[in-house]
Amino acid sequence: MVMDAFNQAFNSLLLWYSAATAWAPASVRLALLSAAAGVGMIWVFGKVSNQARIRTVKRKVQAHLLELRIFSDEPAVAWRAQKSLLRANLGYAGLMLQPVLVLALPTVLLLVHLEGFYGRAPLAVGRPAIVTVAMRGPAITAPVLMAPEGIEIETPPVRVLERNEVSWRIRPVAPVSGYLHFTIDGRTVSKRIEAGGSPLFVPGRRVDSAFAALWRPGEPRIGAGNIEWIDIRYPQASVSLFGFSTDWLVWFFILSMASALLLKGRFKVSV
Repeated sequence: MVMDAFNQAFNSLLLWYSAATAWAPASVRLALLSAAAGVGMIWVFGKVSNQARIRTVKRKVQAHLLELRIFSDEPAVAWRAQKSLLRANLGYAGLMLQPVLVLALPTVLLLVHLEGFYGRAPLAVGRPAIVTVAMRGPAITAPVLMAPEGIEIETPPVRVLERNEVSWRIRPVAPVSGYLHFTIDGRTVSKRIEAGGSPLFVPGRRVDSAFAALWRPGEPRIGAGNIEWIDIRYPQASVSLFGFSTDWLVWFFILSMASALLLKGRFKVSV
């Protein structure tokens, strides 16, 4: 499947990077990756944008701002300058639209893949968690869950009939990196589980549809069958950098934008 192959290739590249920099804490790995992403974004921005027109429009904006300051006591001139400034700003926004659209898709794809590396923490040993299977219709036979050694299944399957969902409460009793196995209507499907330790990657929801796989790329699609998705409720992770701990997305945007702005002069890019 094309989507599975694409996700696997993207994840393999990020896993290779994480393994190669495993000597460093997650914050350092994220900082290096964010800075590289910023460099890539400013380079692409320079290639796909009309740099000559951007520089011209920026000069017009500066000229109209200066005109407003100089002729602030002359209403007619100031009004014309304001209209010209508005037109110049609209032109500038239009010039920004093309590079932003070009950068949007690869940036979003990178972010959804990075979520499994920096956005989720493994299950804590000794603490319960919920695993849920969503189906397209009622199961003919009772679903069966088999867990690897180190994972205890504490409850029988609990059905939510109106949503066609089945949930179990599980509890890790030791660090585990393995798979849960679900047997539903004679078909067995697996779901990776991470508990304890410091894994480089914690996969999120495993899904069936190709569209959903764009936003849930951590594992191969389930494939044909009655199962729509399988989900484990992992705790949210945070990244500590410069003494501050927050969501990884905050650090990614700060560091990538900072590197892009710092290097725009070297790449001779106007933004």
